[in-house]
Amino acid sequence: MAQSASRRAFLQGSSLLVAAAGAASAAAQTAPPDPSGGLHPNTASKIFFTAETATGKVQGVDNAGVKEFRGIPYGAPTGGRARYMPPKKPAPWTGVRECFGWGPINPQTPADLRSDYAQMIMWDRHVGDGAMGEDCLVLNVWTPGVDSGKRAVLVSFHGGGWETGSGNFPGFDGANLSRFGDVVVVTVNHRLASFGYVNLVDAGAPAEFAYAGCCGVMDMTASLEWVRDNIANFGGDPGRVMIFGQSGGGAKTSVMLSVPAAKGLFHRAAVQSGSMLRYGARDKAAQNAEKLLHKLGLSRANAADIQKADWRQILEAQVSLAAEGIGFTPVMDGRYLTHDPFDNAAPAESADVPIIVSTMLEDAALRLTNFDLDDAGCKAIFDQRFGGKGGEILALYRKHYPTKRAYLIQAEAFTDSALRRAATNQVEWKHKLGGAPAYLYMWAWPCPAYDGKFGAVHGVDVSASFHNYRDQTVGSGSKEGQMMVDRLSSAWVAFAKTGNPDNPKIPHWAPYDGEHRSTMVFDLETRLEEDPRSEIRRFWDAMPHA
Repeated sequence: MAQSASRRAFLQGSSLLVAAAGAASAAAQTAPPDPSGGLHPNTASKIFFTAETATGKVQGVDNAGVKEFRGIPYGAPTGGRARYMPPKKPAPWTGVRECFGWGPINPQTPADLRSDYAQMIMWDRHVGDGAMGEDCLVLNVWTPGVDSGKRAVLVSFHGGGWETGSGNFPGFDGANLSRFGDVVVVTVNHRLASFGYVNLVDAGAPAEFAYAGCCGVMDMTASLEWVRDNIANFGGDPGRVMIFGQSGGGAKTSVMLSVPAAKGLFHRAAVQSGSMLRYGARDKAAQNAEKLLHKLGLSRANAADIQKADWRQILEAQVSLAAEGIGFTPVMDGRYLTHDPFDNAAPAESADVPIIVSTMLEDAALRLTNFDLDDAGCKAIFDQRFGGKGGEILALYRKHYPTKRAYLIQAEAFTDSALRRAATNQVEWKHKLGGAPAYLYMWAWPCPAYDGKFGAVHGVDVSASFHNYRDQTVGSGSKEGQMMVDRLSSAWVAFAKTGNPDNPKIPHWAPYDGEHRSTMVFDLETRLEEDPRSEIRRFWDAMPHA
């Protein structure tokens, strides 16, 4: 099935990208006119490319100069007796493994089709075209050349919280970024939710389940070890690896910055709208594990029998618990995850790694649907959420945004009160550590899709960071959207190559420090500001967390 899907993608999809990818790199090279509008088949002299890995040869497909390898195993299957265990290397194979179609993804549920936001960011397609199951430790590689090019490598950890998503998601397609920046792009599938983060050892399971609460993080480390050991054969430089992710991917990147076992496996990092500072309480995670066992008809006495359950049963139990507000995220076990990622200090493990941290102006709009909200309703919501301070908060924002819709005022305030505070703390602590620099940005350009009703909402900068300018979140190829995509992608490429995001597409980007609080504001007038919206920031700094 994967091979047939790959053939469809190759015959129908890859040729459609020729014109788009060509436009993206017009500054770097000039292509002859295309009388067919880019709809002709790929006419490259060589279509199939083979690369060597530590476990066997893999074959990928050329698409307008970018070599695409999908579903390469970096770990062994994780079902049965391997469930909740640390990842193991994949079994070697003989011959050449075809990597044309997507590999399996961790079991999960699709997004709700009724959500305009999910439709806008295409999250209803996050399940992708690959299979679903526990043989999900696979990754995808896009490279301009299977050669000795020693290109910078960008490794993406996908969003979707700790519960959903995969590196197969269309929004994380690395082809355009690879071609635009002459870089190698890698996206990773790994264990999620109740398959990667269940505190079984505190719920009665034997000692061999000690890593059940963090085995999904161990998967990500294993993927970076694969990059270290193999990426040179794909034209990449294992000494210039950048990890990045948005939302849940930002949380994963925050965690990886603090993992002792991952030290030295990456050299730059970017956290987009996902600053994770602390893990959840371990005792609460143990209670959640017991509830999962109960849903499966198990108890503390026979907790190890969870390895005998069908993965579909585990997913059903997870979804049932999610309806009760119970989820599964990494557990600080004290052995593999030894401390919180950022807890009043940046992690020493990544002191020499420069980082970029970001937020969207209206990140929180992703969960808000009261589009007709007026000022009176906004004040009432603020009163309820922020201890009767609704009038004061609304007046503060109206001072700075006299004509902005109340819906967006609400989204901005919710973002400022939580996610933006976390991002500011993260970059502040990184600066105070005194090692490699930290850079801060805020994306203020509103998403034009759905008549702009969501504003500068969570996730819009994903397409921009991957140079996927055709996506509707960045204007579906519009002139303005192309400009915004070029700006962020150029910063990404420069940062991956040098550890500094400066490039000719944007103003000089100074590192963050406690005095100037330099922040790049990505908007039609992209600019570097010192402590932007300072009055609003100071208000929330003085407020207790809601």
